[in-house]
Amino acid sequence: MSYLDDPRVFFAAERTLLAWQRTAIALMGFGFVVERFGLFLRMTTGQPLNGAQRGFSLWLGVALLGMGAVACVAAAIQFRRVVVGLSETEVPRGYWTEFGVWLNFALAVLALALVVHFIGTSG
Repeated sequence: MSYLDDPRVFFAAERTLLAWQRTAIALMGFGFVVERFGLFLRMTTGQPLNGAQRGFSLWLGVALLGMGAVACVAAAIQFRRVVVGLSETEVPRGYWTEFGVWLNFALAVLALALVVHFIGTSG
C-alpha cells in the first residue's frame, strides 16, 4: 500500500505492466519464428525435415509462446494487485485502469490459440 498520494506511482506501475507486455510479445514473436523455422528450412533446402528437427523447432516455439502467455497473465495480475492497493488520489479520476489488464489477457489467449494450432497441425 502506497502512502505517497502521487499519481506518478500509478503511472510507474502502468509502465512496468507495459514493459512486461513488450517482453511477452517479444517471446511470442520469437516463439512463432522458431516454430516456423522448420518450414523455412524445408522450403530452402527442398528436403523434408526429419521428425527430430521438426519436433525441436515445434516444441521450442510452443514453449516460447507459452512463456509469453504466462508473462502476460502474471503481469496483468501483478498490476491489478498494485492498483487495488493505491489510494484514490494516486489513480487519475476517469482513467480506465483495466485496459492494459484486458489487453494482456487477450494476448495470452492469442498465444494459447497459436499453441493449439501449432500442435494440432504438427502431425
